[in-house]
Amino acid sequence: MKADGAHPGRDEPHEAHPRRDEPQEADPGRDGQDRAHSRRDAQLEAHSRRGTSLRRVGREARPFLRARTGVVLRLAGWSLLEFAQTFFGGFGVARALDDGFLAGRPTTGLLWLAVAAVAVLPSVPAARGVFGRLADLVEPLRDGLVRRAVSRALSGALDRSGDVSTRSLSQVTHQSEIARDGWAGLVLTLRSFVFTAAGAVTGLLALSPALLLIVLPPLVLGSALFLSTLPPMAARQRDYLAADEAYAAHAGRLAASVRDIAAAGAAGRTVAESRALAEAQLAASRSLARWSGVRVLALAVCGRFPPLLLLLGAPWLLRNGLTPGALVGALTYLTQALAPAVQALMTMLGTVGGRLVVVLDRFTDAPPPPAEDPPPSRDTAPPPRGTPVAELHEVSFAYGPGAHPVLDRLSLTVGAGEHLAVVGPSGSGKSTLAAVLAGTERPTGGAVRWRGRPVRPADATSVRVLLPQHAYVFSGSLRDNLRYLRPDARDREIAAMADALGLDALLSRLGSLDAAVEPDRLSQGERQLVALGRAYLAAPPLLILDEATSRLDPAAETRAELAFGALPGALVVVAHRLSSARRAGRILVMDGPRTQCGTPDELQRSCALYRDLAGLWEPEDAGGPGEQHVAGEPEEPGGTVGIGRGKERGIRSTPPPSPV
Repeated sequence: MKADGAHPGRDEPHEAHPRRDEPQEADPGRDGQDRAHSRRDAQLEAHSRRGTSLRRVGREARPFLRARTGVVLRLAGWSLLEFAQTFFGGFGVARALDDGFLAGRPTTGLLWLAVAAVAVLPSVPAARGVFGRLADLVEPLRDGLVRRAVSRALSGALDRSGDVSTRSLSQVTHQSEIARDGWAGLVLTLRSFVFTAAGAVTGLLALSPALLLIVLPPLVLGSALFLSTLPPMAARQRDYLAADEAYAAHAGRLAASVRDIAAAGAAGRTVAESRALAEAQLAASRSLARWSGVRVLALAVCGRFPPLLLLLGAPWLLRNGLTPGALVGALTYLTQALAPAVQALMTMLGTVGGRLVVVLDRFTDAPPPPAEDPPPSRDTAPPPRGTPVAELHEVSFAYGPGAHPVLDRLSLTVGAGEHLAVVGPSGSGKSTLAAVLAGTERPTGGAVRWRGRPVRPADATSVRVLLPQHAYVFSGSLRDNLRYLRPDARDREIAAMADALGLDALLSRLGSLDAAVEPDRLSQGERQLVALGRAYLAAPPLLILDEATSRLDPAAETRAELAFGALPGALVVVAHRLSSARRAGRILVMDGPRTQCGTPDELQRSCALYRDLAGLWEPEDAGGPGEQHVAGEPEEPGGTVGIGRGKERGIRSTPPPSPV
């Protein structure tokens, strides 16, 4: 029998008519036309992106720089020392020749050379100041990119829009570092060019304005030529990266599908696809190389032509009043300051700059970040006395449009200071109820309220704490783990918590609150104790324990629940032991969408499922801390005991693990 949704031709005999993946007689002309059309479509799509990449990045960069105007001004202030160094370097050489050595006054010449040398000394504190301000401009960029990648990954995961983990991981770990390093190099190079060029131009103007007539035209021409190559270079680099990624993805799919390709006889088609992708990558590489050649020409015009033109025009300049010292000083500006600065800037923009635009554009063209929560209400007055901590009104929940509801029009009220236990067989929806009550799952129908107001993610940390069965403990000190939800907790509060919950044994074993915690070296019960201590210090209005004490022995569980019961907040416990449920003021019995709520005595009289559960859990309470085997029932693998409610339905219980 064929399953629903099976693809024809996979599990059934092949059809007589040819399929798309079967080998057919090749038509070279048509294949060439198809490839040409594909390449043309790809080129049109690339052209549509070229003009937008720089605009998108520029649109994102403007508010970033405006918010850091003070940092940019301080960076410019330190860079003024580089301006002075460049200016006095050429001007001192010119004056040393004209007013000193050529005039027969060597002492004056030496003094001017000393001035040029002294101008270099402030470069050390200037570099320190520049790098200090650079961090204030670079690190926020990386932090913002990481936050954007993480928020979008979480948004994509919550929306179930697909697997975004690979791209997000690359953006957080690799692309954000590329952007940070590229941005730092670009800022340093651009800053150096601006102030070096300003110092050199000012020096040339001070020596003789006629020098600018020879020096500026090739500089302007080369710069314009170079700037005109930036947009197409960025587009070609993006096209090359896209072609490289497409070929790599294609090769990965081929490696996993070799047998299928051979079985389907699709080798010819596969080779054609590989050839088309390789040709696209080759075309992108050649186009990038051609534009790189234009960039080299622009660099030569900017860096090599000004000194050459100055030497060619030297006789005319000297005849029109230019001194030999001014000529040597101008050559000093061009060869020692301006040419290296121009070359460094163009190299940076041509390599790192293009890569930086491509990487930043990958952040800007990602899906928009999740919408921010609305600002908190100005009405900060506490809720009226008697307002429930949490309310469910006609709440329904299902894991999919066609799935059976796990919660079906459930209404529930949890009052301040109340202790509610939730019990039921495995798969009855207890953890789903905890997630909906905590706001981590959105109901498919009905409304959830906290303290009389609709649930908002912005209120979560101030209203509730949800502890799942698998406790979260991170590498760090025990103090940091316990104060995770309340960083300002004092040592005496931590000591009172440890005494109330029974963390003294763990504290003694580790040595102190500042002892390092290695999560892998803690037992599951110890991890749960750390998480319980964290929640106790936070003391939220609503605490939800979703089998958060399942790894504790009954005595430790009793101690923890009594300690939480003494707190003023409400306590909701998804119970796995009857003793835990009996400590609650009310018990909610869940059997899928069917629920019943009441006190233990009321449920004992009116709820058959609760009586069955009580019969299941009774041996544990009667026999002590270890769970006993019920006679006549086989023990199942993994330490579970199958206990029947008649022959139609069985409920399993897992005996508690060893004490902490």
